[in-house]
Amino acid sequence: METLGLHHLGLAVSNLRASAAFFTDCLGWSIAKEVPTYPAIYVTNGSAFVTLWQTDSNPQPFDRKRNVGLHHFAIKVSSEAALDEIFKRVSEHPGVVVEFNPELLGSGPAKHCMVFEPSGIRVEFIWVP
Repeated sequence: METLGLHHLGLAVSNLRASAAFFTDCLGWSIAKEVPTYPAIYVTNGSAFVTLWQTDSNPQPFDRKRNVGLHHFAIKVSSEAALDEIFKRVSEHPGVVVEFNPELLGSGPAKHCMVFEPSGIRVEFIWVP
């Protein structure tokens, strides 16, 4: 049996439009599909898909130290310069909260940063030389 990698990641979000805009307007991904009756928006960068599912009103934010669930997910970037540029762009995007700026991962040479997108999902951007 062989697995081939992640096909898509499904995220429950509190603000569907703001979360979709994070991926499309900020990161340059495109909308692959919308399901207004669910409601859901599927976004892609051409190789990965993230499905965004609107929660009901009054969702509880995820507590990574108390809940089972998604701690974060990481998006690979092509270069150290790309990491810096993406961090600048996402840190200025409406509703994004920065957890930490680009820094060495452990003793390096990989670097990463961590943000919360507008619905509070923790997203890491990582460059591994």
